[in-house]
Amino acid sequence: MTARDEEDTARVTDGPETDWTEANQRYLSAALARVRVRLERHAAKEPREPAPEEEQALEEAAAALPAPAALERLRTLFQLSPFERDVLLLCAGMELDATFAPRCASAQGDPRRPWPTFGLALAALPEAHWSALSPSAPLRRWRLVEVGAGDTLTASPLRIDERVLHYLAGLSHPDERLVGVLEPQPPPDMLVPSHQTLARRILVLWAQPPKEGFPVVQLCGPEEADTRAIAAAACTAQGMDLYRIHARGLPSGQDEIPLARLLWREAALNGGALLLDCHGLEPGDTGHMGAVLRFIERARGPLLVSGRERLRIPGRAVSTFDVARPTPLEQRQLWSEALAPVASASPELIARLVTQFDLVAPAIRDASAGTWAYGGEEELGRALWEACRARARPRLDDLAQRLEPAAVWDDLVLPEVQQQVLRDVLTHVRHRSRVYETWGFASKGARGLGISAMFAGPSGTGKTLAAEVLAHELRLDLYRIDLSQVVSKYIGETEKNLRRVFDAAEEGGAILLFDEADALFGKRGEVSNSHDRYANIEVGYLLQRMEAYRGLAILTTNMKSALDPAFLRRIRFVVQFPFPGPAERAEIWRRIFPRDTPTEGLDYARLARLDLAGGNIRNIALNAAFLAAEEGTPVRMQHLSRAARSELSKLDKPLTGVGFD
Repeated sequence: MTARDEEDTARVTDGPETDWTEANQRYLSAALARVRVRLERHAAKEPREPAPEEEQALEEAAAALPAPAALERLRTLFQLSPFERDVLLLCAGMELDATFAPRCASAQGDPRRPWPTFGLALAALPEAHWSALSPSAPLRRWRLVEVGAGDTLTASPLRIDERVLHYLAGLSHPDERLVGVLEPQPPPDMLVPSHQTLARRILVLWAQPPKEGFPVVQLCGPEEADTRAIAAAACTAQGMDLYRIHARGLPSGQDEIPLARLLWREAALNGGALLLDCHGLEPGDTGHMGAVLRFIERARGPLLVSGRERLRIPGRAVSTFDVARPTPLEQRQLWSEALAPVASASPELIARLVTQFDLVAPAIRDASAGTWAYGGEEELGRALWEACRARARPRLDDLAQRLEPAAVWDDLVLPEVQQQVLRDVLTHVRHRSRVYETWGFASKGARGLGISAMFAGPSGTGKTLAAEVLAHELRLDLYRIDLSQVVSKYIGETEKNLRRVFDAAEEGGAILLFDEADALFGKRGEVSNSHDRYANIEVGYLLQRMEAYRGLAILTTNMKSALDPAFLRRIRFVVQFPFPGPAERAEIWRRIFPRDTPTEGLDYARLARLDLAGGNIRNIALNAAFLAAEEGTPVRMQHLSRAARSELSKLDKPLTGVGFD
């Protein structure tokens, strides 16, 4: 039976808990009285024989306890010998009984030493042994007592640790030195069936632990909340509390061992297990990783380790469980339960949410909060959709630039073939759940289920604008990632940067726009050195994540010819954005000015003679609008002429054949 089991026995109601507290105090008082008598006998130079009255009082106090006393639990937890237990009581008496100080002074024959020492304990207490105060023995190893400054070890003052003193008195007071390091983890309100299965597997593993103790349980998954919930559920079922430590909170150096022992002591006193949270810890972080591995090696109780990646833990028995996000079916059930009070929450609405967003249980509960205030299904659907979109933003905003997609189809001037491909992209995104899940394509394998697109063409031909149109149509966030900033010269850093982006985007299914794909892609030649080999690995990793990403990932490039055909085959859609001809440029000029912008006398056919892409046309229109605003007139051809000269000068192109002169 664990310490938690014994506590639960006593804490069925307020009455039994109060009874145990009072009985525990009587038992502690009787135990202290027995040690006090030992001191008196030693001062009087009497033999160290048991005192019948004190022994009988102790037995009666033990019989009155509804559950084992805190002193006996502590003795069992740390395997204290009878002498070590009495040394601990000797130190506790100094704090709880005012008569102990003069008795210690009298027993040592020196009024200047009114405190317990190891020498006094060896002389006055029965079954004494020298090894009790060695650094590896329980009293000092687990910091139950502290040795003060003195000329010799036997003459140095001894003092009980404050946390241990509270425990003996029956008070559950956390160690102040661990505030901010050790966090209690309450059991989850519920677990989805796939996670319940993992919690049961942990219980089976713990049912018959080997002689050396519980094996280390490693939970690997992308979501920190899921791993914590499974760990807490398993511990609760085992009758243990769970306490979380973040890997970055572990010290290194000379403070490493003392803190580790305090942590394990606290877990033991509370009858609990520890969860070492390694989420956010990178494998290349050798400093923290070393502290993590050493902490695991020194584990002296039930330990669970959570993180995205598996750790290689030498010298310990380790059982690893992979924790996936809730399945689409489980997410539907979570949404149904969260929206049960809302009559307008139809199965179709829930299906749309599950299709787009990959949320864990706490996120679904948060997104559903306050939905009772919305009336019809359309209003409810918009509110839930926006709440789900907002869930992923804090994680992605630190890694990429969020673009506000305001562009619509009418803003996009492209040949019909390219527009049709873009509409096909929309079709795949909208109906992927039906095709993959309902129609069973996902059961044939997860490879290639991600929706990826390549937008190729000269600068300013509308690649980013097309991405905005798709995001606007799908009502999704659009994030632009500059691959030239993501790619690193250090081995492994590029993959780490890409992993952060995809992990952050997975929850909300945002559209990822990877600009400057040329920075990473290129024709693969022969591998002549290690840099070539790792460059190919980086490209392969990006394509692998794109194929597995449940949202839409778009790559843009100015040079499609520079891309390896083997890579292009792994991208589902390729859209070539041509440089606009005169007819397309005239159409762009007609659409470039917002409806509220005043214009006068614009000759679109003449403007179309400017051999420029859509991006340059937009710059000219915007600059001309400022010139007109300064003059307080509508936008006219003379404003566009000045703006065009400025834009063409940047491109080193002459303003000829247009008729502006």
